[in-house]
Amino acid sequence: MEPKWLAWAQQLQAIAQTGLTYVKDVYDRERYEEISRLSCEILESYTSEPMERIEQLFTLDSGYATPKVDVRAAVFREGKILMAREKADGLWTVPGGWADVGVSPSESVVLEVLQETGYEVKPVRVICVLDNKKQKQPPHPNHIYRLFFLCELVGGEGLQETLETAGVGWFNVDELPELSTDRILESQVRLMFAHHEDPSRAVDFD
Repeated sequence: MEPKWLAWAQQLQAIAQTGLTYVKDVYDRERYEEISRLSCEILESYTSEPMERIEQLFTLDSGYATPKVDVRAAVFREGKILMAREKADGLWTVPGGWADVGVSPSESVVLEVLQETGYEVKPVRVICVLDNKKQKQPPHPNHIYRLFFLCELVGGEGLQETLETAGVGWFNVDELPELSTDRILESQVRLMFAHHEDPSRAVDFD
């Protein structure tokens, strides 16, 4: 379970974001802006993130506050899963990222795989819909829903470097590299292997 302070910060920021969307009174606007600053201060106090970075993460969103959507691809070849090494932290994850506005979830995951690995894939089915608040991942300012797609490899060549990644590899379930736990957990990778091995398995959620 996520820590209480993180839940409070997220809830305060959601209240502030939604309030600033609809507020008309100048004094109420000041109050919502103060609530937003308080949520940032909570995160700064409990994490190593600088205030500037926290404010950037929060101000990326506007309008009615909703969870962010992250899409991830489970791509297999000869019993091994495709993974990319992130430049941001030097650690490994399955390809994916934020879903783009105007693009469907399955289209987004195809684009993410191509951009991060150079491989072309075809989404076959959704295998997991996971809430980061219920996973054992490091605290994150955003409330995130992660959609995992089982994908078929259809073409392309692996790229060893892109704008976001610095390596591509295929790994057995018991020989996984050090994972970027902000993005993926070993338990989640094992879920992907379980779905790959059992096509009749029901979608895992939450």
